[in-house]
Order: sequence, then C-alpha cells, then structure tokens
Amino acid sequence: PLGGLASGKPRVLCHEAEAFLSTGSELVYVYDLEGGLLTAAYRFPGQVWHLELLAPRRALYVLCAGKGIYCLSLDHLSRSTSQDDGDSEDGELPSSVVPVGPDACVLPDASLCAFTVLDGTLVTLAQGPTQWKIQLFERPCPGEDPQPGGQIGEVELSTYTPPAGVPGKPADPCFLPVLCCVSPPASRVPHGHLWGSGSFTLKEALFGLLFGADATLLESPVILCGLPDGQLCSVVLKALVTSRSAPGDPKALVKILHHLEEPVIFIGALRTEPQAEEAAEEMPPGEDVHSDCLVALGHYGRTLAIKASWDKAGNLVPELREYCLPGPVLCAACGGGGRVYHSTPSDLCMVDLARGSTPSDPTQPEEGPGGLPPLLCPASLSACSVVTLSVSSRAPEGDTELLALSAKGRLMTFSLDLNSEVPGLSAVSRADTGQKIKELLSGIGNVSERVSFLKKAVDQRNKALTSLNEAMNVSCALLSSREGPRPISCTTTAAWSRLQMQDVLTATCLLENRSAFHLGQGWTLCVQVLTSCSALDLDSAGAATTYTIPVDQLGPGGQREVTLPLGPGENGSFDLPVTVSCTLFYSLREVVGRALAPSDSFEEPFLDEEPPDVLPEQEGICLPLSRHTVDLLQSLRFPGLAPPCTQAPPLRGPADPVDTFLEARREPGSHPSGPASLRAAYLPPSVACIKVSAELLRAALEDSRLPLCCATLRWLLAENAAADVVRARALSSVQGVAPDGADVHLIVREVAVTDLCLAGPIQVVEIQVESSSLADVCRAHHAVIGRMQTMVTQQAAQGSSPPDLRVQYLRQIHANHEALLREVQALRDRLCVEDEASSCATAQRLLQVYKQLRNPSLVLL
Repeated sequence: PLGGLASGKPRVLCHEAEAFLSTGSELVYVYDLEGGLLTAAYRFPGQVWHLELLAPRRALYVLCAGKGIYCLSLDHLSRSTSQDDGDSEDGELPSSVVPVGPDACVLPDASLCAFTVLDGTLVTLAQGPTQWKIQLFERPCPGEDPQPGGQIGEVELSTYTPPAGVPGKPADPCFLPVLCCVSPPASRVPHGHLWGSGSFTLKEALFGLLFGADATLLESPVILCGLPDGQLCSVVLKALVTSRSAPGDPKALVKILHHLEEPVIFIGALRTEPQAEEAAEEMPPGEDVHSDCLVALGHYGRTLAIKASWDKAGNLVPELREYCLPGPVLCAACGGGGRVYHSTPSDLCMVDLARGSTPSDPTQPEEGPGGLPPLLCPASLSACSVVTLSVSSRAPEGDTELLALSAKGRLMTFSLDLNSEVPGLSAVSRADTGQKIKELLSGIGNVSERVSFLKKAVDQRNKALTSLNEAMNVSCALLSSREGPRPISCTTTAAWSRLQMQDVLTATCLLENRSAFHLGQGWTLCVQVLTSCSALDLDSAGAATTYTIPVDQLGPGGQREVTLPLGPGENGSFDLPVTVSCTLFYSLREVVGRALAPSDSFEEPFLDEEPPDVLPEQEGICLPLSRHTVDLLQSLRFPGLAPPCTQAPPLRGPADPVDTFLEARREPGSHPSGPASLRAAYLPPSVACIKVSAELLRAALEDSRLPLCCATLRWLLAENAAADVVRARALSSVQGVAPDGADVHLIVREVAVTDLCLAGPIQVVEIQVESSSLADVCRAHHAVIGRMQTMVTQQAAQGSSPPDLRVQYLRQIHANHEALLREVQALRDRLCVEDEASSCATAQRLLQVYKQLRNPSLVLL
C-alpha cells in the first residue's frame, strides 16, 4: 500500500504457493508467490492483530482488535479469486476489496489479544481489567454456526498494570502477547493430530523436562504464553479442559518457565542436532520435525534458549542459556539447521544455535554432548526495516527461503544456500576478522555509552528520592511544631533606606534554619506583599506582588536574608498597612519531573511510549512560615530626636494638593508663608483617641521600672527600627514624620474616669493621635487598635475579668451616639438641598459632630 505500513501489528504467513499478509490495518492480502501477483484483498471490521492458518482444514483465522476472531475458508478464497481473475485482464490487481461480514466471526470478544488454533479448539488470551486470562472454546468448522460451541476451560495469569485509557475501556497494549501450542511426539487430541501454523512439536526429553510428568503422561499439548512484562508461562491443555470439574485452585495450572524482564515478541522451536538418515526416511510425509530446542526472544534483544543435554554425571538435565542479540528486535522466525532469523531496524541477522557451528573457547570448560553454544555471533543478511518474517516450505532441500515484509510495505523473498559459505558460519578471512573486531568494539562502545546514560538516570532518581525524603522530614517538622519555636522560621522587619536619592521603605525577611535538615534543590522562598486598598476607592482590592527566591543549599544553622521594597509606589504614595507573607515552596516538577524525563539517547523511534505523568496538579508543597503586617507606627521617623551632628535633612514627601491650593489662595502679607502655617490656620489637626485601662496595660507590659505612659509609648513603637532615640529617653509623647511627610503626634497620658465604674474612679491611659493628615490619623489609629486587640486576646486567655460597670452610664453614651448619628444623617440630607451660601454653617456643624463621634468616651477594659 502507498504511504507505508499502518501503525499496527504486521503478519505474514506462507502456505504452498500463497502468502497471506496483514500490514497492521484492516486489510488482509492474498499474494500468489509463483505468479507474483496480488490476487485478493479482504477488509475486516477492525485492525488485524494476528493471523493463524489451519492448513489441513484449509481455514484462515484472523483476530481483529476490539472485535474478535474471524474465519475464512481457503476454498472460498480460491473461488472468489478465480471469479475476479475471469473479470479482469491479465496482470491487473483485483478489481475490488471484499468486505468480511459479521457472519464470518466465530468468536466475538473485544478483549482478545492473541490466539492459537487446534483442530477442535480455540485457545485465546484475553486482556482483563488487571489480569491476563487464557480461555478454551470449541471451534466450529468454517461455514457452520459462527457462534462458538461453548467455553470449556479458563485460567487467569499474572496481574499487570493497565495502561491509561478511556475509563471502563482498557487501552490497546503497546506489545501484544505471544501465544503458541507445544505438543509431544505422541500427542493425541480428540479430533486428530491437526495444528495451526503457530504450533510445533518438541522431543520427549525436552518436553518432559520443561512441563513435567503430568503433561507427558497425559500426552497433552501445552499452551505457551509470552507476556509483555517478560514472563514465559505454560498451561497443560488437557488439565485446563478438566479444571472446571476438578477440585483445586485453577491458578495452580499455570507454570512460570522464565522471566525475560522485557516484552516477549517471539516463541519458537528448532532442531539443533542433525537427524539420522534412517529416522528421516521412516518419518511419514508431512509429519512435523521434532524440535530439540525452545527459543524465546525479547524486544530489546535478550534471547532464551532451552535444550535437554547430558551433564558430566550422565543425567539428562535442562540447559538454559541467555544471550544478548542486537536490538530492538522487530520480528523473528526459526528455520532449519538450528538457525534463528531476527530483524532490527538496521539489519536482518541470522544466528546458529547448532553446537558445531561456533568454535569452542579453549578457556571454557568442555560441556557434555548436545549443549548450546556459549556465544552467538549474528551474521548479517544485508536487509533492513523488516517488520515480519516467515519461513517458506517451498525451498529445495538444503536451502531456506524467507518471506519478509518491509516497513514500506514491500514483500521480499530471501533464498539462502545453507551448504555454501555464509558470513559468520564458515572460516573467516583476515579482512572479515578485522571487520568483526570493529563491530565488536563498536558494540562495546555503544553498551558503555548506554551504561553511562543509565547510570546518570539512576543517579538522578536517587537524588530525587533523597530530596523527597528531606522534603517529607521538613514538612513533618513544620506541621508538628504549631506551639513553641519553629525549626524553620522567617522574621520580617521594616526599615528606611536611601536608594537612588530617594527614601525607600523596605522589608527584610530573615529565613533561619534551626532544624537538622538540609534545604537544597527544589526549595523556594515565596514572599507575597499585599497592600491595602485605596481609601478613595472602596471597591478596589489590594494589589499583591509575589517574589520567589531560590533557597540554595541552606544547611542546619544557616540564614538567608532578603530585602524587598514596600514603597513609595509609582504615584509616589505609600499604601499602608502592608501584609508580608512568607512561604516555603517545594517544586515537585523541578525535582521529580527531571528524574522521570527520559534521559537515554538510545530510545528507539519505534516505540511510542511516553513516561507516565505521576505529578499532581499542584506541582509542589506549600509550607506557610510567617505573616507580618507593616503599619504606620513601624514606618514613623523621628528626625527631631536625633543628635544635632547626625540630624538628617528635613524629610519632604510628595506635594500635597491641599497645601498647593492653600498657598495659591493666600493673600500677600496676610499669613506667614509655608504649608505648615497654612494648615494650622485653615485646617486644624485631626485627632483620634483611645482609652485603655491602666491595670490592663500594667499586666500586659510587666515593666515597673518606667512610668506607665513611657512604657506604653515604647510598647507601641517596639517594632519601629528608628525608635532607638525614643527608647533612649523617658518620653510620654513624641512627634514623628509619616512616609508621606506629614507630622504625626503621639501623646500618652494618664487620666481618671469617674462615671464608668461603681467602685469609684479608675485610672485610664489615654493614647491620642494628632496629625494634619486625616489619612495618617486613620492609619495610626488602625495600628494602635491592632496592638490593643492582640493584648486583650492574650490577657483574656489568662482569665482576667473587668470591674463592675455602671450600665446606665453606658446606655447614656449609646443614646448620645445614636442622637449624633441621626443628626449626621439630617445634616447630610440638608446639604443636598441647600444652596452654597447657606450650606457653610451646616458643613461646620457636621464637622463638629464628626469630632464628637471620634471621641466616644469608652474605655478598653
């Protein structure tokens, strides 16, 4: 066919002067070897996986993928061919492709992967959800009822891991299993001694050693099965037929002969010892030659040969040898004279298993008669890309004819004269010896390079496993240490720095490894900076920026410091508060994905296998370390408290539009110049006040050496990197500069509240925030409230209780606030309907009400 072979399982069979071909598609071709013509083509309802010919019954059995087994009569093929020949001119191909209907299906089963046929029995191998299954059916004759007569035996083989496919429907196997039937010379079956093309006869000695006394006494054929995982199994046919009625475990019928550790692609038998002339003359015509050697080939070239031989003590023992042939092996066939033919993508080779064909090595001990050669030397037949082979029976005596199908769909015949000199089988010349040495050295170099690649792949996987073990230990250590110091921590501090003639607020994250584990490849420190939403746009969400820093070989006791900018932004403003979250991330894609990737440059292009994707969707492990909020109190600077010699120049923030407007509206000579004096004249500072019980603060601060107001101010500014000048003095009030340049005044004083408690006046610490910037007052108030919430939560856990309160006083405060809120609503409604002249008084009254609301007269107890 044009375009080359389909991606399937090509097969070729030869019977007398006809060849039956399957290229892996739905078509089966019939080819006349004598006339050199394609005589017929049949289209099956599915991809053809296997062909089997029952010559005495003149029946061709075909396995279609996902459909079942079909049977065509060779007599029907001859009649249809002769009719087509009568309608066509000489030398032309068949006029049409004959479709094969469902009436030709003798065993419909979508799970079948291999079969072999006896005269009255079909032996099938089905692919179950997790196991292979051998089944026996009574085989109807062609032209009779297409439905099988019934199942007469069944046994399950070893389990396997099904490939990924559609749920509920197993995927097609990458390698089809191999199934054949082996019989002893005296075998008897119910319908006579009739076998398919996939069966052969073994000598009694080898048959008994391989399959035991039961199979020999029963004179029963044995089913041989080669699986894609490398197992070579056997089942006695007559025992399987009676397994349903006999007690015991059916799985005991399965015997594992060997494990090739690679997909089995061929099982065959051959004769390695010359047959006596008297025995050859007495053998009836058409009788099968009794083979004395069983051969199995794996896809990557591993070859198993089993033969019965005599040991030094004179006992008959099975001799098993493994050879390594060039691979990957695409197909193989057994011929006469103890020769095995196998094809690779680059060559068609022949090896001789006959003992006398290989010169003995004087360094090896002499073995008993009938042994296998210690070494196989493949001889090239100068052909490449042969995808299927078959040995023809039409060759004259002493010769061998091979029928081969190339990867481009070309049918070829190879005629070999085994009596003549064949390279590798006769005495070699000096030039041939040199060429052979070159080939051996090249093979050694290829094997060495392959070993180096495999060693590299093993080392990568070992490193990946070690890294995964470390990651598991680190994860368990972090998740189990919820209380107390963590073995791996990350602390965040905020500070000011000078960068490119501009003051920048930065956050420094210090990663410390106090554990006994090592953080190496795959670990990343992820720092997320989340800013607060704009006060002018209530619907906007905060902007988040994530920084990823690879953790490069951080051992026990190691530290890693990372500094990140927090502001100003592109518009010159600072979005405070800012939340800094630190997380350790372990990348499975980086560590495990590299080990799973194929690193062998010798991967064959004939295999379409891909490594399974075992990685989860998350592709990594996230371990939260810390969460820190940088607020206004941490970003205040105190230039007025610095010594004169180290005082920094006055800090100027971005231009304030209010100051610009006031400066433009000022009349000459009316007020002193400068934004500060203008704000003081037109905009009095905004004030926010928080009152806290002095007893609550003393219990929380636990510092009796300082006055309570000074200790409270130090506690509020404890996380400020520039608060050393405040801690150096006993201050109860301080004036700092916010990031935008506005002054912020913090005042802490003790006052007495008389109307709140029934027992009398209580001491209260009043924390007052003043600033000409209302936004900075809000930010500072938010920072103070956050610290108070943390303090109250800690004190509540210790079981402290508040004093008795005057409920009537609290109710009065609540009523006053409700009245103020109603007045605010009324004033806002009035502003909507009043003109510009009369709305001035209403606006002034509204500001006064807002000031009263900011001082609620409540105390945090």
